[in-house]
Amino acid sequence: MANSGVSVAPDLTNARSVRRLALACACTVGFAFSANYTNHAPIVGALARQFGFNQTLAGLLTTGIFLTHAGMQVPGGHLVDRLGSRRVLIAAMAWVALGNFAIASSGAYWQLLFWKIFVGAGTGTCFVAGARYIHEALAGPGLHFAQGLYGGSILLGSGFVILAVPRFYVWVGWRGAFLVTAAVAGVAWALWVFAAPRVTQAVHDAGPLRGMLLAPQLWLLGLMQMASFGLAIVVGAWIVTLLTSSLALRAAGAGLVGSLVLLLGIFTRPLGGVLLRRVGARALLTASFLLNAAGCFALGAGWNSLSLAILAVGSLGIGCGLPYAALFTRAASIFPGRAAAAMGLVNMLGIVMILVGAPLAGRLADATGSFRSSFLALGAFSLVACAATVLLNRDEHPSTF
Repeated sequence: MANSGVSVAPDLTNARSVRRLALACACTVGFAFSANYTNHAPIVGALARQFGFNQTLAGLLTTGIFLTHAGMQVPGGHLVDRLGSRRVLIAAMAWVALGNFAIASSGAYWQLLFWKIFVGAGTGTCFVAGARYIHEALAGPGLHFAQGLYGGSILLGSGFVILAVPRFYVWVGWRGAFLVTAAVAGVAWALWVFAAPRVTQAVHDAGPLRGMLLAPQLWLLGLMQMASFGLAIVVGAWIVTLLTSSLALRAAGAGLVGSLVLLLGIFTRPLGGVLLRRVGARALLTASFLLNAAGCFALGAGWNSLSLAILAVGSLGIGCGLPYAALFTRAASIFPGRAAAAMGLVNMLGIVMILVGAPLAGRLADATGSFRSSFLALGAFSLVACAATVLLNRDEHPSTF
């Protein structure tokens, strides 16, 4: 029998300082592993010059890490549910650090791609382990806020390296830049080995894995993850192109406006955890997807107004961030014996939206001659997710619905 259920040890429940340490450790690892999502992107031009590859091959570096990141959501979650979040997270963080050291020593493009794929397996496992650890260690009234903070730390890490890596490149070159992200992963690993509070595990009936994988409520939450995190990444992939073509903005200005889609999530993910206890999940999710639809429709309408574009992007940044805590705390509560795997399934579906939605949006733009049609389609998808909120069950933790 899998000893997959978890209860918080009495000293962890009663000691506020220990709970704060647990949250700090989780957010540190969230920052550290998510830095690998984008640590290659700001210096991809230098890497292309070094190894002689084109933009298509450059894009595969991002696809590679997200493929294995998505692929490890459920298997990694299953390991976490069986072996414990802390033990698996320590191993996964070491995996990420090793991969970064290997990238720094690469001598050919295929080696860069192989090691990015390698690192993705570690980041995928890190995500579900950290989410499960939050669910274990911060159980109680503050769980939703804590889960939101963890989600915010992930966006902070992936956004921070976009700003920092170009500076590291100037100082220490591209190999040194990857060594820096390896060192960040190493520090997070050491923190977990020596400082992360331990939690006790209690035995819960995990139930068959197949039943969890086919659970309609988890797939419903996955649809909503597609319309929040997945939508944010797809919009982020094309927003600069839309703004530069429709508003004649320079790339730097368009990038500054477009970055709000993700950067606002650093704050709106924790805010969503606070609002969840006040207004309930159904109202929160409905409002979030309406904000996303409004933002996408405004961008797709073709209004040549910078102020309206900023409002639209801000609407998307808020709407994409607020659902995070509601989706993952709900997934864990539906299958407490398989909490990590359940959260992994929801997140995997969100990543599928990225892998499929980004090229489809580009294809639609090629067919119509404008990204306006792509954003209109994304707005319609947000409305589908909004309508789907009526299908959420009320039988689990009704106080949050």
